[in-house]
Amino acid sequence: MRSGVTVTGLGLVSPVGTSAAEVFAAVCDGRSGLARPPEGHPVHGIVDVAAFSPAIDPASVLPGPESRVVDRSFVMALRAAEDALADAGVEVGRDVDPYRIAVIVSGVGGLSTLETQVLQRAERGRFGVSPYLLPGTLPNMGAARIAIKFGIRGYTSSISTACAAGAQSIGEALRILRADEADMVLCGCAEAPLFPTFADAFGNARALAHGWPDPTAASRPFDRRRNGLVLGEGAGVFVLERAEHAVARGARRHADVLGWGATNDAYHPTTPRPDGSGAAECMRRALRDSGLRPDDIGYLNAHGTSTKAGDAAEVAAMRDVYGAGSPPVSSTKGVTGHMLGVSGVIEAAIGIGALRSGLLPPTHNLDDPDPADDVDHIRKQARPVPVATVMSNSFGFGGHNVSLVLGHPGASATG
Repeated sequence: MRSGVTVTGLGLVSPVGTSAAEVFAAVCDGRSGLARPPEGHPVHGIVDVAAFSPAIDPASVLPGPESRVVDRSFVMALRAAEDALADAGVEVGRDVDPYRIAVIVSGVGGLSTLETQVLQRAERGRFGVSPYLLPGTLPNMGAARIAIKFGIRGYTSSISTACAAGAQSIGEALRILRADEADMVLCGCAEAPLFPTFADAFGNARALAHGWPDPTAASRPFDRRRNGLVLGEGAGVFVLERAEHAVARGARRHADVLGWGATNDAYHPTTPRPDGSGAAECMRRALRDSGLRPDDIGYLNAHGTSTKAGDAAEVAAMRDVYGAGSPPVSSTKGVTGHMLGVSGVIEAAIGIGALRSGLLPPTHNLDDPDPADDVDHIRKQARPVPVATVMSNSFGFGGHNVSLVLGHPGASATG
């Protein structure tokens, strides 16, 4: 029998809160994290609206001279990891063997640092380039810095699957723990995309929401008036643990990770397959891996980015898997914005909130759903429905699809 896997720690940095309770309350109550870029911010005048996470003093997570050059994405990753370990009550070396804890923390890396360095080289020549450029930009450095800070000496990796990266990090952590290659895994993602070149790329692709007098109305998953996504930043890290290990040390268990699935659309670099077949197969694989049927899922947190092509493909996929009897569905990006790979971690944490509270968050700004869209959208206000299992979808550029299934603690204690 394979080992059950449980979530014992949560660390979040988001536009709507820095704890699981704050984030869940915000998405249930519709307290939006969307705002106009403030004057002086690098994307002021470039994007109409974005989702900004709180500032973090780099020296608070990385003492010493490197704190002056570390990329914001890695600062947020370190804070989320620190909070996740504290939430789990874990000290490496005391509660877990340093070689039996792994790190899988993903993201695109320090691209804003790269942009700054390219500009400095153009202005000052070769000696304008910082010797910290590589550790400031490489995508694996979030995971590496976490390992260094906490003395973690087991498997360490970073996954690059665009907006599916955070969810896939959780899935890969599940695989490692089931195989008894570790007792514990720090897994998640950090993204800091709010800098000029990255924002311009999305804007020139006509992917960003625009023209909304009220910035909090700009992200509208599944709404007929949607006209693009809202870029957000943040970080999310889970502590995943073999259930036996967690029980032995008396750890609090937030939820169990019951299964996951991953597929590729094999269709287009940025556009999802319109019939949703890749996403549908991904959801089916997650159900099979969990030993569940479609009607066992009590709530589905959709990827739902507020783009017409993405939303329509996901609706087609849900209809394929669930037929006319879809579980209650919402996309919480109407409040959080699209935090790229971090979204899958934040949304899995929101799914855990739904399990624990018996309250299902709504899709904020879903005022005018498509009449042909026949899934059971949660609109206007949170829906009080106790559920035993939730699914969370994450889909990324390149056709990457990941679905996670979570359940109440104890649901996977023996596999």
